This record gives sequence, structure tokens and C-alpha cells, in this order.
Amino acid sequence: MVDGIMKKVPKDVIVAIILKFPVKSLVRFKCISQNCKAIIQSSTFINQHHNRLTTATDELILFKRSIKQDTNQYKTILSFLSSDDCNQFNPIFPDLDATYLNSNYSSDYDQLMGPCHGLIALMNFSSTILVNPSTQNYRLLPPSPFNCPRGFYRSIESVGFGFDSIAKDYKIVTILHVYFEGPSGYPEEITKKVEVYELENDCWRELDHVNQQLPSLFWLPCSQIYFRGSCHWIAIPEVDPLVILSFDMSKEIFQTMKMPQTCYFIGGPTYSLVILNEFLTLICYRYQQPVVDQTKDLIDIWIMNDYGVCESWSKEYTVAGLPIESPLSIWNDYLLLFQSKSGSLMSYNLNSNEVKELNLHGFPGTLRVIVYKESLISIPRGSEVRAQVEKF
Repeated sequence: MVDGIMKKVPKDVIVAIILKFPVKSLVRFKCISQNCKAIIQSSTFINQHHNRLTTATDELILFKRSIKQDTNQYKTILSFLSSDDCNQFNPIFPDLDATYLNSNYSSDYDQLMGPCHGLIALMNFSSTILVNPSTQNYRLLPPSPFNCPRGFYRSIESVGFGFDSIAKDYKIVTILHVYFEGPSGYPEEITKKVEVYELENDCWRELDHVNQQLPSLFWLPCSQIYFRGSCHWIAIPEVDPLVILSFDMSKEIFQTMKMPQTCYFIGGPTYSLVILNEFLTLICYRYQQPVVDQTKDLIDIWIMNDYGVCESWSKEYTVAGLPIESPLSIWNDYLLLFQSKSGSLMSYNLNSNEVKELNLHGFPGTLRVIVYKESLISIPRGSEVRAQVEKF
């Protein structure tokens, strides 16, 4: 009966109506009407949904933290959140146990990268999971097949996830050290390697045109970000000051951008990358002592007004006295989300200066946040012999 009624309604009218509904409602529509199901599953509708007009209020949050279960065992939990007018965060779905990211060591090296067309990569030193938080689909990506010569070792320095707009493919990029143990028993670096995984082709390859003098990279919360078709990392060159290293996902080339002249590694603060008002944004914050010093523990927030032009950095905010372990993200262009040293998720309102402790906690240092918008984009499935797309 429902299909009979729907067939009498012009297709463009149906599309205009259902585009306004959240993804979980669209899933229900697929169950009640074959006509709606055909529309929602079509590539045309998926692209229309992806390119629909949205506002800051459409932004959602994927929140990751780890819970300590035993002396050397941590469980990774994912929460999918929305926010109301009072900045109270509410679950969209029940929390999920990210089994593949559980580990025998503290998960403070986990990273969230993206979003890319609504897809997010969850990464640690051993696993990468690609997730569409709107559809609750995920895929465990295959590890790199490359090995080292006998006596040499590989160590992942940093990772990235993004979209190649020319090849129309999603990619994972991994930057590695290849080293051997010296006479003292400490690693001696020999070279760096860069490996790229293409999701559509379901294969890894090594880049052979990489400058081996790439700067060293931080692996800290929010020290890397995907923006304007490139992955960006806070980097430490051989000589101060610090730089931002970027990797163009289409051209597969590295470039560096200067940070504000006040940004130094030796004796300087710690740095994070976020997006604020669609600008690449740098957050500078100091490692705090147990007692917050209102005069010295300052957080500076810089935006790059003209992307790639170092002279366009401008300081937008200076915040004093936050009990901050590290920044995590900026939501709705005014709410700075950060983790405290005790493992609490907290917020700071850039407009009103209000500080809130949210009722979300994890093992200290393991909290991560990424802001995304709903998407129906499918995760590429890979080959038949690989792990396929699954549902949480």
C-alpha cells in the first residue's frame, strides 16, 4: 500500500523530502517502501545527500576513549554524539566496542583521521579501521605486506587518511622509520619509507620518490589532520622552528609550511591542528603542572587566513587557565573540546569563556574526538580475499 501511494508522488518531490531526514530515518524508509529503497540506494541520491546544504548544527561527534580492564589490557570504546542548544552531548547510537583497536598497551597513540566524505579512519600502530559512523559500517584494512632485510626493523612514525580527487579513491599513507639496533642496543635510523594503500585497488605500494630528509613527526592527540585534499602533521625539522608537513593525496608529494615565528620545539609549548571557520588552525598549549597558573598556562589559537601562506597566520584567541591535557577538536566553530589530565572530556566556549566538564570519561591520555557530518557514502569493499565491510 505504501509503495502504491509513493508511486503517485513525483520522484523529485520524494527526494526533496527525504533529503531532510537523518540517516537512521532513511534506513527505516528503505524498510517500508521499495520505491524509497531504490531511491536511497541510488548513486544519484547518495551524491545529492553528500552535497546537500548543511549548517554547523548538522555537525556530529565521534568520541573515542579507552577503558583500562586489567594491568596491561585496554578496551577501546566509540561513542556517537549530537549536541543540543545547551551544549549537552547526547548519544545517537549505543556505544560500540572497537575490538580491533583493543591492545595490551595504553591506547594514547590511537588516532582518528578524516572525515573524508563522512568516512573516518581509526588508527594505531598495528591496525586501521575505516568507519562510516552514520551507517555503522566498518572495514578492517589489510596490513602492509612489506618486510625489512634481516637485522632491520620497521617503526611507524605517523599515518594519514584522505581522498585522491583525481583517481577518485581513498588512501592511507604511512610514514616509517627503517632502522637497526646499534652497539649500544638503541635504534639507529637508516632511512624513512612512505607506503600508500589504495582502497579501490586494495593494494599497498611504496613511494620511490620521497625525500629521505623528511622532518620528524609528533604522534600526539590532534597533531595531524586532513584538510583540503592533504594530510597535515606537526613536524620537527633539524633546526627550529617547527613546521607543518603536508602530503597531497593526489599528487603524492610532501611540502612544508612555516608556523608562526613563536613556535619552537626546544623549550616551546605543545601544538595541535584543528579546523576553525574552515581555516587551518594551530593551537599552542603548555604542559601544565598539577596546579594551573593563570598567568603562564596560556593557550594561543592561530588561524591561517590564506592557506599555504605563512605570513597570513593571525592569533585569534588567547585562553588562560584551562585544566588541559591536550586539545581534541573544535565543534560548531566555537566550542573547544579537550581532555583533562584526569581523563574527562571538557569544553571551553570561545564566545562566552564558559568551561564545562562533560559526563564522558576514559583512561587519561586516550580520549580522541572527530567532528563529522552524516553521509551515505559506502566504504570500498576491496577484493574477495580481504576482510569485507561489516556492521557494528
